[in-house]
Amino acid sequence: MARRTPPPVDDDFIEKIVDIDVSSEMQTSFLEYAYSVIYSRALPDARDGLKPVQRRILYSMQEMGVRPDRGHVKCARVVGEVMGKYHPHGDGAIYDALVRTAQAWTMRLTLVDGHGNFGSPDAGPAAMRYTECRMAPAALAMTDGLDSDTVDFKPNYDGKDTEPTVLPAAFPNLLVNGAAGIAVGMATNCAPHNLVEVIQALRHLIKHPDAQLDTLMRFIPGPDLPGGGKIIGLDGIRDAYATGKGSFRIRATTRIEQVHPRRKGIVVTELPYMVGPERVIEQIKTLVTGRKLQGIADVKDLTDLTNGTRLVIEIKNGFNPEAILEQLFRGTKLEDSFAINSVALVDGQPRTLSLKEMLTVYLEHRYEVTRRRTEFERTRALDRLHLVEGLLIAILDIDDVIAIIRGSDDTAHARARLIEAFDLSEIQANYILEMPLRRLTKYSTIELETERDALQATIAELTEILENPEQLRTVVSVDLAEIAKQHGTPRRTILLAASGVAATTSADPLEIADDPCWVLLSSAGLLARTDHGDPLPAGGQRANHDVLVSAVLGTARGDLGVVTSAGRLIKINALDLPTVPSTANAPNLQGGTHVSELVTLEGNERVLCLTTLAETSLGLALGTARGVVKRVNPEVLGRDAWEVIRLEPGDSLVGAVELTSETHELTFITNDAQLLHFPAASVRPQGRSGGGMAGVKLGPGARAVFFGVVPTGEAGSGAEVVTISGSSTALPGTDPGTVKVTSFAEYPGKGRATGGVRCHRFLKGEDTLLLAWAGPGPAWAAAASGAPVDLPPADGRRDGSGLAGSQPIAAVSSPQH
Repeated sequence: MARRTPPPVDDDFIEKIVDIDVSSEMQTSFLEYAYSVIYSRALPDARDGLKPVQRRILYSMQEMGVRPDRGHVKCARVVGEVMGKYHPHGDGAIYDALVRTAQAWTMRLTLVDGHGNFGSPDAGPAAMRYTECRMAPAALAMTDGLDSDTVDFKPNYDGKDTEPTVLPAAFPNLLVNGAAGIAVGMATNCAPHNLVEVIQALRHLIKHPDAQLDTLMRFIPGPDLPGGGKIIGLDGIRDAYATGKGSFRIRATTRIEQVHPRRKGIVVTELPYMVGPERVIEQIKTLVTGRKLQGIADVKDLTDLTNGTRLVIEIKNGFNPEAILEQLFRGTKLEDSFAINSVALVDGQPRTLSLKEMLTVYLEHRYEVTRRRTEFERTRALDRLHLVEGLLIAILDIDDVIAIIRGSDDTAHARARLIEAFDLSEIQANYILEMPLRRLTKYSTIELETERDALQATIAELTEILENPEQLRTVVSVDLAEIAKQHGTPRRTILLAASGVAATTSADPLEIADDPCWVLLSSAGLLARTDHGDPLPAGGQRANHDVLVSAVLGTARGDLGVVTSAGRLIKINALDLPTVPSTANAPNLQGGTHVSELVTLEGNERVLCLTTLAETSLGLALGTARGVVKRVNPEVLGRDAWEVIRLEPGDSLVGAVELTSETHELTFITNDAQLLHFPAASVRPQGRSGGGMAGVKLGPGARAVFFGVVPTGEAGSGAEVVTISGSSTALPGTDPGTVKVTSFAEYPGKGRATGGVRCHRFLKGEDTLLLAWAGPGPAWAAAASGAPVDLPPADGRRDGSGLAGSQPIAAVSSPQH
């Protein structure tokens, strides 16, 4: 084989070799890599809350036309489009980001509608060739306005196309969906929040730019995780909102049930954020195998798409389920921690942001987006107005226009003659030359004049927005309210200041003294008992971060009952409830236990009130949605639950209260704003199997939304009526409505089974009472999160319309029960 002669060595090439210090080169390369990771991959932009890859996915899907009203497409198509045009990284990273935006247990408001196996908290998704996707409705809100010059565009990585530097983002995605990412030398971990609460805070901040953190936390009391659960410890949340860094504990939602005829168990219905049932089962098996946990008979995962999370932990006979549950909280992921580190890019620089800073940065972005959108719309309207004015000039002298066009040698000659004859611009002349003659009719003149007037009005309105900052802020506030109405959902996560389960010890429960105590029920469904039976303080009925809806005097080891909307009375024991100090100015029920942990409720069944089960009492007064009233004779049966009223199909209780005097007034309020009250003595007591009698006469399609008892005499002298009106089509828990407070004395009493008197006047767009209440004043209100809500001053008009509410009200209570 012939040997190949090597090429000659170029002396000039040898002279071009440059000696470089290795440490300097490594430092430069590492800094460039760190910069790329921080700005182009790991950290979200504080304005739209998206990392570059997420932004490119949504933009590509919009460009591809993969919208919610169209069919799903293969995820591989979307990944290929993103990788080929905008994201010069691996397809695995792009697909992982796409999957995360479609997972309902990861995102509070999903941006991608996935079809197929997108994984679970314990397992990854199927390959992208098997799954399909399209934009979710919320993604349209993120990209809405891209075609209206609302944001800047930049060249893509190869300079052949352009991509947006940020999305218009009609809602604050960074707060609503959170973010997680690890960069070089820094990381971010933002918790998801409730969209409605965040928008309420934004609208308040628009009106009050100097609002302090405590005020904003009345609207955003804490994170709202996609899987629900309970957040324990509010101090860490406040630290995170104040400094951008803090932590809190997340606890699973559990309850003790009779899972077997001869065995109790712990049923887990909601798990901490990003924790799956398989992981918890594995940890429980490890603890049992290592003899670190006793009393577990079996663990079953009954989770499915219909019933959601359901993890059943069976307890051996002879073991205390509450004590085992406490050990599970300490030894497994049934209780987890979440460390908030709110790091995001602001003006291209990574910053640790407080709650107010995140809200402010987003608002500034929306102001700029709205201003640019308005400027774009005004420019388009001005251009159209210019053409319409030219057409109107041409129509007035249509014969001359046709003669000029017919007498011209070519288009350029006709254009010049039109400009000279009618003083038109070149744009107007071109438009007239290109328009078909059929448009230049007498009917079109009227049409064009109408369009001209409409354009002038639109331009004036848009100019007002651009020139008046207050008007611009109003537009942003209205846009945010519309987003909350379209995409808002009720809060899922319960906020607790301390553990919601009473501490257990090895001591015999019977050794606890059977001392008097108050048993309390809050509007958020929390139960607790005081440490002794002293009278509650004057402010005691307004619990910390909540309001009380029922309070009865019992004993620490005594039985009491809860009455539900299904007409059931369920017996519970006060010993199972955690204690709160009765000497506090306001009992803190955040240390209480949720009612669902003690009793099993079905479907939409909810607890209405507490009762002492005392046979010496006057019994219960009950009112149903169909206007039926009933007084129940005191009766205690030897079982855990029984019916106290025979309800007709489709009917339910809207109110229940334990009577203390027959002279008190029973009060109905209906959703068509009718109030009726009559003496309790006018209702004949019945046994538990009775179906009651007519209480209030309802109009067509109407139903009762409140039933209660208002004391007479001195105890009822300050009684008030609270009514909140709104739209029946609004998503429950999202409409603040119109709130009115009126003295109860303004409403005359009428006989039972009559129609009552009007108690609220509906405004335009309102057709129902969202909530109503009557009782001893002053009335106190709370949001769904338990945060207090200020009520307007009392209105002397019994049928007035009230004032716009600051945020949705979930419950109203009284300082007396």
